Amino acid sequence: MQTRVEVPTMPFSLDYASGIISLGSCFSDEIGNRLKDSGFHVELNPFGTLYNPASIASALRRMIYQREIGMDDLVEHERLWHSWHHHGSFSRATAEECLEACNSRLHQAYEALKHANLLMITFGSAWVYEYEGAVVANCHKLPQRNFVRRCLSVDDIVTLWQPLLEELHACYPTLHTVFSVSPIRHIGDGLHGNQLSKATLLLAIEELVDKDLPPMPRKKKGSRTPEPDKAQTLYFPAYEIVLDELRDYRFYDPDMIHPSTLAVEVVWDRFQHVTMSPAVRDQAHYNRKQMKYQQHIPLHK
Repeated sequence: MQTRVEVPTMPFSLDYASGIISLGSCFSDEIGNRLKDSGFHVELNPFGTLYNPASIASALRRMIYQREIGMDDLVEHERLWHSWHHHGSFSRATAEECLEACNSRLHQAYEALKHANLLMITFGSAWVYEYEGAVVANCHKLPQRNFVRRCLSVDDIVTLWQPLLEELHACYPTLHTVFSVSPIRHIGDGLHGNQLSKATLLLAIEELVDKDLPPMPRKKKGSRTPEPDKAQTLYFPAYEIVLDELRDYRFYDPDMIHPSTLAVEVVWDRFQHVTMSPAVRDQAHYNRKQMKYQQHIPLHK
């Protein structure tokens, strides 16, 4: 027996003409990679994996206005140059290489945003680290004494995101935004701290999403995708599906922190059912099978 989480159908329908951008925690990588393997056009975490709402907001604002990373945004540590706004996968041996890696991906994300139909945002934790008064996306293994650690409040997050969403929708009036909260536990915050963090994220998103959604628009004649009247801000309950519906340790990896492949597949299946038509789901399933087949390494060539 399971307590099933009801997931309302989204007021849009993805197809293979749709452009998708996914930003946020490593759980966004899981769903984003499944979308890519299914053949969709996905720009996945152009700043690398980001966890807190402040860093994700900063990344999105840079994408909207194509604000490049400069030398003031870098720090040198352990013979590598790092960006305070990026995951460590963007770190390089020289400052020039680091700037090139960060800014080339930024321009790519800016172009993807111009053609996107869906922006997926996954918050991982409300806890942030501040360096010289500014929130950083990653500490890059610098000594902890250099940082101030604190938990964002609901008001902090809403104050950051409400004007940002208004700016986003002013620039891209038909771009839907779907928020979710990562079900991955951040045990570094302590189990109680993790619960406070997740609750903060959920309460903030509740303030940001549209409450009364209009019905899904009809398709225009000869069009594959319904023409939306305006951008909508929505919520997908990935957190609730894993924590409330799949509340069993068999749905977790051996570390008891990360959802297992089976759990992610359940969330992925539910996501498909509320964002895709049956025909698109069938094509996505076929494309993923073909991708796995192509990645298969034969035992005897």
